[in-house]
Amino acid sequence: MKELVEVMAKALVDNPDEVSVSEREENGETIVELRVAASDMGKVIGRQGRIAKAIRAVVKAASAKTDQKVVVDIVQ
Repeated sequence: MKELVEVMAKALVDNPDEVSVSEREENGETIVELRVAASDMGKVIGRQGRIAKAIRAVVKAASAKTDQKVVVDIVQ
């Protein structure tokens, strides 16, 4: 899932070199943390969170195949 989030985020932002994605396990679920430059935060979140919701929906659909719960956190 880490690679999927990274590819989507790099396609959205102006500074793809500053995109970093980390993955960790907690309470039986995988948490994917996405970090981008401050100037690119709006592009990743989108108006009223639409792009962030879309990223989460794609990750949720991809994780359904592996039968695991994945949460995407966008961190400053």
